[in-house]
Amino acid sequence: MTYATLITAAELEHNIASRSWVVFDCRFDLRDPQAGYRAYQAGHLPGARYADLDNDLSSPVGPGTGRHPLPDAAALAAWLGKCGVGRDSQVVAYDAQGGAIAARLWWLLRWLGHDTVAVLDGGFKAWCDAGYALQSDLPAMLDEAPYPMEVRHAMAIDAQELVDALRVERVRLLDARAPARYRGDQEPLDTVAGHVPGAVNHSFTDDLDARGMCLPAGKLRERLTQDIAPFSATDTVCMCGSGVTACHTLLAMEIAGLGGARLYAGSWSEWITDPQRPVATGD
Repeated sequence: MTYATLITAAELEHNIASRSWVVFDCRFDLRDPQAGYRAYQAGHLPGARYADLDNDLSSPVGPGTGRHPLPDAAALAAWLGKCGVGRDSQVVAYDAQGGAIAARLWWLLRWLGHDTVAVLDGGFKAWCDAGYALQSDLPAMLDEAPYPMEVRHAMAIDAQELVDALRVERVRLLDARAPARYRGDQEPLDTVAGHVPGAVNHSFTDDLDARGMCLPAGKLRERLTQDIAPFSATDTVCMCGSGVTACHTLLAMEIAGLGGARLYAGSWSEWITDPQRPVATGD
C-alpha cells in the first residue's frame, strides 16, 4: 500500500523499518530557526532525517523574493538523493506544527514528480502519544544519485501570473494565514500588513481539530468548496506568508478530493516587495 496524503502513526510504525521508506523530521520555528534541529537532535522518529525549512526546503532570500523562495529543483533533487529518496520510495514527513512545515516537503516532492509522499497526521505528538520509540542517532548522508526529477511547473504560479489572473477574475485566491494577519490587524513577520485584494481567508489551522489532526475529508470538502465558490479547484491558488502553510491548504484540498490547485510560492512576503502591487486590509 502507498500513501499520498496522510498516514497515521500506527501505519507509519508498522512500516518505518522498511528500506524503501524515508522519513523526514520537518520541525521548525520561524522565530527560532535552530529550535527544530535542536528538538530533532534530542529525539526523533527512528531513521528520520532532518529537513531544514530555510536550508533544504527553500532557496536563499534575494531581492524581490519572499521569505522562503522555492528551492532550486536540481539542488533539491541532489539532497533528496543523498537522503535515500528514489522513485520507489515511500516518503513520510512530520512536524510539530499541525503539518504546516511537513506539507511544504509533501508539496515539493509532488512538484518534482514524486507522488508517494504523505504527512504524518498529528505529527510528532501523535507518534509520542502512541508510545512509539524515538532515537537520537543522526543518520549519515548517502552517496546516491540525485532524485530523477520531472518538475511539474504548472503546480506553481508566479506574482505576475497571479496579478493577470486576478485582474480578469480568473482564479480564487485562498490565504492560509491567521485571520488577524489577513485583516492586517497585526503582522509579526513581514513589513506590511494586510492581504492581496480579492483573496479569501482560509486559515490552515481551521482544517485541524483540537489534537492537531486533519479534519475528515467530507468536512474539509465542505469548508473548501464554500471558500472557493464559484470557482473550481483547478482555478484556485493558495498563498500564505511565505509559501509554506499554503501547502497545508493544498494538502487539505487533495484529501478533500479537490486536486489541481496551484501554489503562489512567493506569497505575501514576496507580494509586498513591489509597491505597485495593491494591498487590502479588513475583511
